[in-house]
Order: sequence, then structure tokens, then C-alpha cells
Amino acid sequence: MDVVVVGAGQAGLQVAASLRDHGHDGRVVLLGAEDDAPYQRPPLSKHYLGGPGGSRSVALRGPAWFAEHGIDLRTGARVSAIDRAARSVRLADGTAVGYDHLVLALGARPRRLPVPGADLAGVVTLRSLPDADALRLALARDVLDVVVIGAGFLGLELAAAARTLGHTVTVVERAAAVLPGALSAPTADALAAAHRQQGTTLLLDRRVEGFLGRDGAVRAVQLADGTRLAADLVVVAVGAVPRTGLARAAGLAVGDGAPAGVEGVEGVEVDAALTTTDPAIRAVGDCAAFPCPVGGARIRVESVQNAVDQARFVAASLLGTAAGPTYSDLPWFWTSQHGLTVQIAGRAAGRDRTRTLGDPGSGRFSTLRFGDGVLRCVESVNRPAEHLAARRLLAAGTVVTAEVAGRADFALC
Repeated sequence: MDVVVVGAGQAGLQVAASLRDHGHDGRVVLLGAEDDAPYQRPPLSKHYLGGPGGSRSVALRGPAWFAEHGIDLRTGARVSAIDRAARSVRLADGTAVGYDHLVLALGARPRRLPVPGADLAGVVTLRSLPDADALRLALARDVLDVVVIGAGFLGLELAAAARTLGHTVTVVERAAAVLPGALSAPTADALAAAHRQQGTTLLLDRRVEGFLGRDGAVRAVQLADGTRLAADLVVVAVGAVPRTGLARAAGLAVGDGAPAGVEGVEGVEVDAALTTTDPAIRAVGDCAAFPCPVGGARIRVESVQNAVDQARFVAASLLGTAAGPTYSDLPWFWTSQHGLTVQIAGRAAGRDRTRTLGDPGSGRFSTLRFGDGVLRCVESVNRPAEHLAARRLLAAGTVVTAEVAGRADFALC
């Protein structure tokens, strides 16, 4: 069985590695559009920005590993088309690579901000290793006025890294709170307070009107309310767009990102077995829109955990060694900012009912989130034991109602 994996990020590499771990002795081809061998992305927005840099510090595997495991890694290999009838992919250089099974680990690209001045030098995004290298060099200069657009996980991590390096940092967010829609109010408020305590300015409920420059380089950020922010460097972190063009062109089902409903999630649509509308093609990681194991709604998750767990499942499924017919791993995620480690187990949506265990003012607490009266998600701040307990509880399918969790003697562990 020949398996071709398009995308050599965390998910793509894990598919290849897990195939070998499960004893697959057929051909495995790993096609990466980037020139670098597979590397970790999470450190790029954290300690990598203040460290020595270099691809070796974030490499997922050493150079010899691919040859030792019989994995045909091709970097700088951009796939231009999928020929489903012939079961092959065509590369930009005209090469055709045949497959019995194809796995799409296409990843995502930074969402752009469509405002005047977005193409000025000094207005950057962060996704790739070259992006991080350029940003690291910029932050190594004397004190800068850094403006981060977007108060999501990436934006706040970047803000924390820049502030730790001594720069003046302002974060602009169009929503009325940081991490809009991602975290409950108690957890989001604690993170916001930590950033403010470290000297970062948070401008919430503000909209960027454009970037102003001089001699081709950014010098200020213009807000819609008339505020003008001095800026030597602007980092745009307003989300990511799944790479779906290749799948769409091949006729696979792709979500269009409509506001609501199962069909409204951006991404390559897969079923509970992570199979696309073509049974010979799977999709994993940041590009895949899949049924959530908790609640069933279609979601797309950008995290190492999701990439690795889905990749392992697909490899085992292809070889008939999976524990079950469907992917059922619980989503979980973490971030670390200014001394607060936030760990999230499960998935919540909307304005859920919440209950807080512990004192947010102490920097150690957990927020329980309920959907339809049942525990769906737990956000733990500097409480790793409660995070692990929540993962076990939710993964086991144990039903915890809001009434039970509201009792004075309720505890996660």
C-alpha cells in the first residue's frame, strides 16, 4: 500500500511516523511545500523569538531519521493538483506521485487584514519558520513600539514574548474582550489582567482602519475612532484560514465558513473516521473540519494535540489497527503567558453557564463550562491536576450536570 501525505507539518509527519510505528512496510511519501524539514510551530510565538533561533532548535526529527525509517521526505514540493481518477498527485514541477491512500495535512495560512497599508514593510504575520526568523531579528533591535492586531492565543503569546524582550506593546482587538469566543469570561479576564500587569496596553472593542507609513515602512496604526498608535512593528494575528484550495479543486466537500450550522465551518469536510467525500482520501490537522467527539458539531481545531491524535488515528485506521471505527479523542489545548499556564479540556460554544473552582485573583483556578446543562469544557489556570482530571472525566463520557457541579463539595480531583 502506497501512502502519500501532502503537508509536512506536525500532522503530516505524525501520519508517516505512525504508519511505520504500526509496522507498515509499504511506500510512504511526505510532501512538504516549505523548504525546511518538519518543525514545531508552537515555540515560534514563544521562547523561539528570544532565543538563538535556527531550524535545529525546533526540528521534529533529525535529518537521518527519515532515511532510517524509509520515509520519502520531499521538501519544497508544492502539489498543484489531485487526480482522483488516476490516484495521483501532480507537483508544480510536473512530477506525478501515485497513491493507494492520500492524506491531506494541508495546514492553514494567516488571515490577512484588508486595510490600507497592509503591504508596508514592518507589517507581518507569523506562521512559518522564516516568518519567525524575521520577527526574531526585528525584536532583537533596540526598544520598539510593537502593535499586535488580534487578542487571540497567537496574538497574546506574541505580545507576551515582545514585552518580555522589553518592547513597548499594544494589543488591538475588535471584540470587547481578549480571546473572544475561545475562553470563558473568568479565564479571559485573568489573562488580560496578567498582560496589563506586565505593562502591555490592551485596546478592546477597537477596529483598525489602516496602517500609515513613511519611505515604505510602517510608522503608525490608525484606528477607526481616530486614535493613532506609533508603530515600528505591527504583527497581524487575526486568525488562520485552512488551506482548502487543493481539495476544492479536486471536487472534495469543503466548508465555506458560513456563520452557523454544521456545514458552516471552514475546512476540508471529513466524517467521524476523518475520511473525505473520496474514500481514498483522508484529511487531518488544521485543515480538517470534523465532527467533535464532545457534542457532535463540526469543528476545526488548530493545536498540536489535534494534529497528532488525528494523524495517529488515520495511520492506525489505514492499517486496520485502530481501537475503533471513528476518531473520538477529546480536544485539549494549552497556552502559557506571563506566568499563567492555561489548559483547556473539551469544547464549549456560545454563552455557556459557568462555575469557577478556586480564586481567579490568586492565579490558580478552573472554570467549568456547561452546554445544555452538562459539563462540556474545563479551563484550568495553573492547576495541572484539575486539567488532567477534567480530561479523564470528559474522555470517559461521564455526565456532570451543572446542578451536581454547583454543590459546595464538588471537586475535579
